[in-house]
Amino acid sequence: MAINRVGVAVGGLVAVGLLCLQWYKHGKRKQHLTSSILLGPTASSESSFNRGPELGSSQYQTPIFSYEELDEATNGFSTSRELGGGGFGIVYQGKLRDGRVVAIKRLYNHNLKHVEQFMNEVEILSRLRHQNLVSLYGSTSCRSRELLLVYEFVPNGTVADHLHGSRAHDLALSWPIRMSIAIETAEALAYLHAVEPQVIHRDVKTSNILLDSSFHVKVADFGLSRLFPLDATHVSTAPQGTPGYVDPFYHQCYQLTDKSDVYSFGVVLAELISAKPAVDTNRTLHEINLSNMTISKIQNCQLEQLVDPILGYQSDWEMKTMITVVAELAFRCLQLEREMRPTIKEVLEVLRDIESGEYKTKKVVEADVPVKEDASLLKNALPYSPDSVTGRWESRSTTPPTSE
Repeated sequence: MAINRVGVAVGGLVAVGLLCLQWYKHGKRKQHLTSSILLGPTASSESSFNRGPELGSSQYQTPIFSYEELDEATNGFSTSRELGGGGFGIVYQGKLRDGRVVAIKRLYNHNLKHVEQFMNEVEILSRLRHQNLVSLYGSTSCRSRELLLVYEFVPNGTVADHLHGSRAHDLALSWPIRMSIAIETAEALAYLHAVEPQVIHRDVKTSNILLDSSFHVKVADFGLSRLFPLDATHVSTAPQGTPGYVDPFYHQCYQLTDKSDVYSFGVVLAELISAKPAVDTNRTLHEINLSNMTISKIQNCQLEQLVDPILGYQSDWEMKTMITVVAELAFRCLQLEREMRPTIKEVLEVLRDIESGEYKTKKVVEADVPVKEDASLLKNALPYSPDSVTGRWESRSTTPPTSE
C-alpha cells in the first residue's frame, strides 16, 4: 500500500510538472504572437538608407537606419552620450558612418502607445520643411528591435536651459536674442498652422525650442502633434501636453484648435520676459503657474516684478517700452476664451513690428475689446494651466486658483 501511495504521488508530481511546462510554452507563444502583431517580424539588417514603406504620406518617404548602425553611432547608447530625456525616451548624440553628427531619440519600450507616438512623429516630420523646425533624418523600421528617431543635431541646448536651467549662468540671452527666439518660434508655428492638413504642435514649451550655435530656433518634439482635418473647427481629443503650458479651454472642453498652441506660446513669451519656469512650486501659492503670475502682474500694474532683472527694464526706456508691449501680447495669448486670443499669424506680425521699432501699444492690444476691459474680464476668468495634470483646473471663478 505504501509503495502504491508513493507511486501515485510521484505520478501526480510528474503530471503537474508536464501541465506547468505546457502552460509556460503556451504563455511564451502568446507573448510572441502579441509582439508580432504589435511590431511585426524583427528587422536587424536594414541598409542605412534603404527606403521603407511610406509612413502615412504619399509625398515623403523616410530613410530607414539599421539598429546596428545607430548602436554603433552612440557607442552602445552610452550614458556619456545622453543629451536629455522626456516622457517617452532618451536622446543621445551620435555620429553616423557618413560623418554626420546627429541626435537619436530612443523610445523607452515597445508598448502600443509608444509605437503610435513613434509613427505619429515620423509621419508629421516627413511632411514638413522649415528652417525653424528640427529636421528628421530618418528612423529605424517600426519592426526593428528598438524604435529610434534620427534628427539633426542642434548643439546649443534649449531655451529653457538658457533661461532657468543648466546654462542660465552664461547670461547669453540678451533681449534682442530673446526677441529673435520669439519671432522664429512664431514663424515655425505659423508655418505649421498654414500647411494642409494643418499641424497643431500641442506641446509648445521652452524645453522643445532648441538653439543652434548662433541662437537660431529649431522647434522639436512632434510626438503629441495632431494633423488637423481640412475644414474642421476643432478636434475633440483627450488633453495632452505639459503642465503649465496646456490651454485651459482645451482641457475643459476637450476641443483642440490652433489657439491651443497660441496659449502655450503665450507662456513661452512670459518665460522670455521673466526667465522663470512655467511651473515652480517654490513660488507663492497663487504664482506657482507662470501664466497666472503674468496675468496678475499685468492686471495690478506690477510688470517690473515679473521682468528678468538682467534686461534693464527700469533703466532703459526703449527696453521698458518693448518689454511692456510684448507682455501685453502675452496677455492676449493667455486669455481663457480662445476667440479672444490672436492667431499665431497675428502674433508674428506684432512681434516683427516690435523688433523693427514700428510698434505702437494700440496696434498690439487691438482686439474686439479694450485691454482694460480684457483685464476686467480676466479677473473673473483667470487663464490657468495647473502644475499637475491631475490637479484641479480653474475656469470662471472669482476666487484665486489653488494648487493641488
